[in-house]
Amino acid sequence: MQPGAAADEPERTFIETARRAQIVAAAIDTIAEAGFAGASFARIAERLGISRGLISYHFSGKGDLIKQVVHQAAEQAKAYIRPRILAESTGPGMLRAYIESNLAFMGEHRNNVIAMVEIARSAEGRRIFYGDTDVVDAVRALEHLLSGFQTAGQFRPDFNPHVMAIAIRAAIEAASPRLALDPEFDISNYAREIATAFHLATRVSDTP
Repeated sequence: MQPGAAADEPERTFIETARRAQIVAAAIDTIAEAGFAGASFARIAERLGISRGLISYHFSGKGDLIKQVVHQAAEQAKAYIRPRILAESTGPGMLRAYIESNLAFMGEHRNNVIAMVEIARSAEGRRIFYGDTDVVDAVRALEHLLSGFQTAGQFRPDFNPHVMAIAIRAAIEAASPRLALDPEFDISNYAREIATAFHLATRVSDTP
């Protein structure tokens, strides 16, 4: 090893990480524009002004890239949503923040939504979604939140947290294809209505 090689390693790692993130972002925009089938390495490379070989250097194939697209989109959503949930101190406040921030993120990142819809429609994409822990854990994490506040007496005690978590996630995810198809879809109003519906469904009977 030449002198200074070890010191250079973190910089190379940072550069490679940044390049991978750049490729993933371009893949999202390309899938949103050209569809899953049309998002070839060549087309993504053209968008970035790089060689196709550089994408192949970072990703072993399209499946590897798409897996990272799904993961990175989930991480972006978490970074947006978590602080908004944690800013609330009550169960009802956290539930409303959870629903509204999920849908607000979708409204502000429409290309992410379109890309995820396109990926989910493909056979390869369905396998990736099915095996992605970020996606699978979404219902489990929400169920844990509901159960905790239910035990604390902040939600009514007679609903099943697992079923309620599935219903909430389904209502959130139902907005994806609508948003992808209709740029005029009022997702802010949808978010308010859905948040209110689940507030009424979970509230303790003597709370407003």
